[in-house]
Amino acid sequence: MDSEDVESSHADASAPAVTTERRSFLMKLSSAVMGFGLTVGYGMFGWLIGRFMYPAGLSTTAWQFLSDLASFPVGKSMTYQAPAGQKVVVTRLAGNNAPEDFIALSSVCPHLGCAVHWESNNNRFFCPCHNGAFTATGDPISGPPADGGKSLSRYPLKVEAGLLFIEVPTDALV
Repeated sequence: MDSEDVESSHADASAPAVTTERRSFLMKLSSAVMGFGLTVGYGMFGWLIGRFMYPAGLSTTAWQFLSDLASFPVGKSMTYQAPAGQKVVVTRLAGNNAPEDFIALSSVCPHLGCAVHWESNNNRFFCPCHNGAFTATGDPISGPPADGGKSLSRYPLKVEAGLLFIEVPTDALV
């Protein structure tokens, strides 16, 4: 055998070995990439479930100015939007200038999230989506909200020096 024949037989023998090593490397690399992708995907899913099941701690609240008592007549209501985005309907029920004369309720119906409004002639809050009605204190009296027994959320109020204040969350909605 010539030296050329020996060299060519060595070159032919090493070619399949290089191809096998390359294939083995690419299979291991693709498996690692797939495993990493699955780990990240399932990890994100687990994080979202954990965040849903264990929401953030209590939100911070602050007292916000609403109105002066002289310009808020009995039987009237106003809509207030809190810094965190909640819409609140504040209604004056009596004229004694005490916090108990007012009521601040979420303007979002607990049934489907429609906007409720105050009907002073009927002395109730009304949800036009499914004819849901709530008492002046936010308790359900008719429609789907009454079937579910869910009241409108209440917000605390206080009166100081002839001014009305409401305590609302200040954290942004998520």
